[in-house]
Amino acid sequence: MRSIAQKMLMGGKPVSRRAQTGTKMTTASPSGVECTCGLSGAAEDYLKGIYHLVTREGVVTTSALAEQMDVSAPSTSAMIRRLREGGLISDTPDRSIRLTPHGQQHALRVIRRHRLIETFLVRELDVPWDQVHFEAERLEHAISDDLEARIDRKLGHPSHDPHGDPIPPLDGRHDETWPDPLSDVKPGTRFRVQRVSDRDGHALQYLAGLGLSPGTVIGVGTREPFGGPLWIDVNGERKALGVPLTRLIHGEVVD
Repeated sequence: MRSIAQKMLMGGKPVSRRAQTGTKMTTASPSGVECTCGLSGAAEDYLKGIYHLVTREGVVTTSALAEQMDVSAPSTSAMIRRLREGGLISDTPDRSIRLTPHGQQHALRVIRRHRLIETFLVRELDVPWDQVHFEAERLEHAISDDLEARIDRKLGHPSHDPHGDPIPPLDGRHDETWPDPLSDVKPGTRFRVQRVSDRDGHALQYLAGLGLSPGTVIGVGTREPFGGPLWIDVNGERKALGVPLTRLIHGEVVD
């Protein structure tokens, strides 16, 4: 007999395309989780949205989730009720939302598929990295376990997608920690890009044109006052980045 979670077939809007920044989160792998195809795409998107909010804020409220999903509060409340009935989320004493172990495993499985698909589209089909997120949003709900495994083998079991996002493994622990944003780095240092938010396709396209992708090492120059741009050195060329762009780029200071 199918569980309540498997019977969820409600429609809904996908996760909004905002940048994901946040706190350390290490979780169990999705190993042994049944196929998420019994859940609707909307339900899977909500599980991902909750997971991403937890990694960024630590606490998830109904209003924050509605903003993350870019849907109305009543629609969010309705889906929260169904996810709770399905044993995928639970409430904390402070009335915030958290994923149950079962819900977290489902969220990680969808995230794994999303990032594998993005990697496949970039490596094998030469799809620009600023376009793959939206394609993966659609395909992640449709592929089978077998196709997921074939994609993983074809790619050589990658650990990160083209944007530097870690791909949840089937076995072991998953660390969703976001490195420090470029916006917080002090002038006069060298900075290695490790991860770039994939929620804004236009920003990704612009950053790609500047040569800013995971693995790139840049020199951090001066920041103009009153919210002005940050000057950086990319492969010997001086470039200016506005504050919103510096918040999308994450990495580490190097010697």
